[in-house]
Amino acid sequence: MAAATTVPDRRIVRRGLAVLAMAVRLRPKPFVLAVLGAVLYSGCLVGSAIVLGAITDGVIVPAFGEGQVARGSVVAAGAAILALGVGRAAGIILRRIAASYMQYGLQALFRKRVAHQYQRLPLAWHRRHTTGELLSNANADVESTFWPIAPLPFAVGTAFLLVVTAVVLIATDPFLAAVGFVVAPAIAALNVRYNALVAEPATRAQQRRAEVSSVAHESFDGALVVKTLGREAEETERFAAASSRLRDALVATGRLRAVFDPLVEALPNVGVLLVLLVGAWRIAAGDLQAGDLVRVAYLFTLLAFPIRIIGFLLGELPRSVVSWDRVARVLAADDELAYGGEDGTGTGAAGVDLASVSFGHGGAPALSDVTLRAEPGKTIAVVGPTGSGKSTITSLLVRLADPHTGAVLVDDRDVRRLARGALSSQVAVVFQDSFLFDESVRDNITLGEAYTDEEVRAAAELAQAHGFVTDLPDGYDTVVGERGASLSGGQRQRIALARALVRRPRVLVLDDATSSVDTRTERAILEGLRDAALPSTVIVVASRSATVALADEVVFLDRGTVRARGRHADLLAREPAYARFLALADQGGLR
Repeated sequence: MAAATTVPDRRIVRRGLAVLAMAVRLRPKPFVLAVLGAVLYSGCLVGSAIVLGAITDGVIVPAFGEGQVARGSVVAAGAAILALGVGRAAGIILRRIAASYMQYGLQALFRKRVAHQYQRLPLAWHRRHTTGELLSNANADVESTFWPIAPLPFAVGTAFLLVVTAVVLIATDPFLAAVGFVVAPAIAALNVRYNALVAEPATRAQQRRAEVSSVAHESFDGALVVKTLGREAEETERFAAASSRLRDALVATGRLRAVFDPLVEALPNVGVLLVLLVGAWRIAAGDLQAGDLVRVAYLFTLLAFPIRIIGFLLGELPRSVVSWDRVARVLAADDELAYGGEDGTGTGAAGVDLASVSFGHGGAPALSDVTLRAEPGKTIAVVGPTGSGKSTITSLLVRLADPHTGAVLVDDRDVRRLARGALSSQVAVVFQDSFLFDESVRDNITLGEAYTDEEVRAAAELAQAHGFVTDLPDGYDTVVGERGASLSGGQRQRIALARALVRRPRVLVLDDATSSVDTRTERAILEGLRDAALPSTVIVVASRSATVALADEVVFLDRGTVRARGRHADLLAREPAYARFLALADQGGLR
């Protein structure tokens, strides 16, 4: 994705403003409130300049000339300054609260949209993107996209302030106005140059953030491998290298900003100096009053910060555009599986068919014209050497992907015609690598659904998990830790099996889901599934002969095709490759 994120320099401002316009359309009310606060603040700034000019002519100059000032004038001056100060404070509060509500609301909205899109997109799409990149899209990129929202209302209010200031300057003295009209174009020219220079470093920095997240996630996720193989130093070095590249990219951006920000801040101050020089000359010539000069100089002084806000807003646009491109690519991804409108509901065990199914990963065929049927209520064992296509069949059965040719049928209905959620309500799968959440045993079984304690216990007993669960410190309320770290591999698999069984699926798919338990427990599980009053057709990927022998039918795969099928004893007698495979598996050669 990184290669496509460079934004042409000439389009940055226009595209950045388009992103801001989209944000305003999504959150118009808080934006209007924030702008009203900014306008109130700006109006009070202009009012302060006008009042200070009047105070200079009506209070300060007479005080120096006559030695005294009327008390009423002093009180009125103080009241005016206080009122304007209160107005400025109210404007700041209103602007900041509304702008923050808008900014953080947009960030939350698009984080949810990205997360929802991640859940909708198929597994094949996720495999093409690193976890760190996906995390960066959902967090850092969304945050950077809407970072300019905070100064946007202030910049709009500042535009109002600049217009009013221009009117006041022209009305006060055209010569001083000419000085002011030189400052704004100079700032605009600086921003154009800055945007042209910062686009590439900003793009690189966002990609480096994704790389750092990816390396960190891999290191944390593979902590067991890192620790057991003594790779701590190498992982530290790998993370340090990625962090250094991010540092270099941020420093490159920071160098540009270090030049740009002082220049933008200095220009209004240079304008103040020019105003004082020109104003002093005009006063000496008798063409200007002292109060007028104070009014204009004070306006320039106050304008320094708002003008800098405009510069800050424009300076953030390149990073916003780059980040939005990365977020938009996720939201626009069209790899999503298409769904039909059929509900696919039924009672009892369902029949399952793979009809002339072919599927490949990255051009390499995983399945070639595979046809098999699981009759309702039967147990089908799918066996074969590594790479024969067993897990691919599992993925197709639960529709993590669609076959390239052929069809997967449940009760003679193509799963592609079923409505979203219809298949998952009828088919449950348990994988070899069982994922558990950092929650209690009960929560990991129910996943938030309203199952009774009796239903949870019955599922756990059928999965041969109830015994060890009751021995845990808090029984079913025991928190198992991240990824079930406090449990053994076999215990995690049995809880994952209970999670599937409590839903009483019409089709139960076990992808080597008992590989981490001993053969006695595995046999007890499979015999229990066979003898229990479950409304399930069971498709089990297995390699132990004791497990396969319990199946009503065995499908032997080899290199993505069905090499043989039949009962276990029959295959042993007539298929030497099948017999050799199970012999090796039972000896541990294929574990």
